[in-house]
Amino acid sequence: MKPIVSIKDVVNEMDVPSDEHSAFLNRRTGELLTLSTEELSAAEEDDDIDDYPEWQKDMIIKAKEVISSDDYLPLPSKFDIHEYHIVEDFCCSVEDDKIRGELLDKIRGRRAFSRFKDAIKSHGLKEEWYRFRQEKLERIAIDWLEGNQISYTKAES
Repeated sequence: MKPIVSIKDVVNEMDVPSDEHSAFLNRRTGELLTLSTEELSAAEEDDDIDDYPEWQKDMIIKAKEVISSDDYLPLPSKFDIHEYHIVEDFCCSVEDDKIRGELLDKIRGRRAFSRFKDAIKSHGLKEEWYRFRQEKLERIAIDWLEGNQISYTKAES
């Protein structure tokens, strides 16, 4: 029987904002796993596991399993998610013309995201932003799960 995974769990794993980590789903068991680039590199280069701290050894063993098995699929990464486009879509969704224009101006240039966060806070749009972003991430997760023929539920696991 194929596992049924929670969209919320998948989104939580996808939402680790780091170049230093990659998330995977075991399509056979439904297990979600996040590994550091160091752990993946150690597994790929077949480093001596005894050179690593005790807490990291299990993760390197898991990383070896991930790279040697077809059961693990990489979850959408930050490059698949396009956070800037989500921010831009949110700005465009704001009904008030003046606020929409201000938000679109704030997301151009250096420090765009911090200016955006300040602006949504000052306009009382912070909760709307988080809800909008969550919905977008869930849509990305659903598309990915369906594309990989993985059953899912909206219920928490």
